[in-house]
Amino acid sequence: MDKNIRQFYDALFDLIGLMNQPQRDSILLREAGVSLDRALFPLLVVIGLRGTVGIMELAGMVGRDHSTVSRQIATLGRLGLVTRLAGTSDRRERKVAATPEGLEIVKALDAARERLMQPILAQWDEQDWKTLVSLLRRFADDASALPGPGKDKKLPQ
Repeated sequence: MDKNIRQFYDALFDLIGLMNQPQRDSILLREAGVSLDRALFPLLVVIGLRGTVGIMELAGMVGRDHSTVSRQIATLGRLGLVTRLAGTSDRRERKVAATPEGLEIVKALDAARERLMQPILAQWDEQDWKTLVSLLRRFADDASALPGPGKDKKLPQ
């Protein structure tokens, strides 16, 4: 394997591992002043970022199965944080959007995430930070454009 690709995946897996640590979620929720089950808030954040998203697409984005996400969306709905919508092209398709209350929580989490990142950002040159963000966006967009499961080519793992 190419050394740069290996180093990239090594760093990526380190970041994913950090982001998936339950204690980090607890710290973020506490910093935001939000009382929400740790399993629910990532769904709410993605919905808040995407606007309206299909349940199947959301399940894929968070790496959970459809039935689990569907139950969790029902819980978020009972809490008044999301609303279910019928699909526009297929009535069987279920979509979900954040309510104004849900968007307020997303805003609080965004602000808390920013405060928690400040010690890291304080060590970075502004141009380095902008370059990292730009290159990450480019990589995510390029990777998203690759053929997905069920097509001729498989995505790298």
